[in-house]
Amino acid sequence: MTAEELDIQLFTTAVKQSSGYDFSDYSEKSLRRRLAKVLMDNRMDLRMLVAEIRKNPQFAEKIVKEITVNTTELFRDPAVWQAIRYRILPQFKENKTINIWHAGCSTGQEVYSMLILLNEVGMLEKARVYGTDLNSDVLETARKGIYKYRFNIGYLDNFDKVIKENPYNYEIFYDVPYSKYFDIDKNKDLISMNKFLTEKPVFKKHDLVQENNIFPCKFDIIMCRNVIIYFNYNLQNRVFQLFYESLHPGGYLILGMHETILGPYSAFFEKKEQFYVKKTT
Repeated sequence: MTAEELDIQLFTTAVKQSSGYDFSDYSEKSLRRRLAKVLMDNRMDLRMLVAEIRKNPQFAEKIVKEITVNTTELFRDPAVWQAIRYRILPQFKENKTINIWHAGCSTGQEVYSMLILLNEVGMLEKARVYGTDLNSDVLETARKGIYKYRFNIGYLDNFDKVIKENPYNYEIFYDVPYSKYFDIDKNKDLISMNKFLTEKPVFKKHDLVQENNIFPCKFDIIMCRNVIIYFNYNLQNRVFQLFYESLHPGGYLILGMHETILGPYSAFFEKKEQFYVKKTT
């Protein structure tokens, strides 16, 4: 075992013993990069960090939050959301309910993207939407639905492409005002989701690495974008098993643009464009 591998093992063991979180099956390359940033931000070397983790549970929890990646945006990758709007959601139009799980939802912009889409296609009332993440701080941000405006100004371009334009018929244009869904306060530098959106989803803390489906239902759509890229092969398959067991037959699993199902669970899903559909047999 190399010195770098020993360092990673020392860190993951300390975290697991102090907090219960298990990073041992995370991608070593990704974990090493995140750990280097944590050491720099906290102005510590590895031995100091591990010692503090072992004696201070609150510090251990803080480090877990810093290690996990929380990058998301409203209608990230508009082509994906256009396909969800025009190719996926219509398949559930006749359902009495549609259950959607955003796993690793971070600060919630993806959840609000889905709620906006559901409202535009007349399916919001029948939807039950859940968002989960390991980090309780980002979940609190998600519940509030308030984000920085200037930092996220690209949201508006994404919104226009998904909500106002129709990529399958460029003659159609929906003149949907931003105020229908969120308030922009340029002076305070804030975008705030409207109350009817923030009241809809259920946000809960959940550890994909160690927990099963914590909700009393199976799902029609599971979104887990840009999360499994940080896991190693074995952990990816553990999570794919969880998603497979949590989906209805014919349900959709939506991953990140650069994520794919490799290994045994590829046989249990049919790939349609960039999406995965649970096989019915």
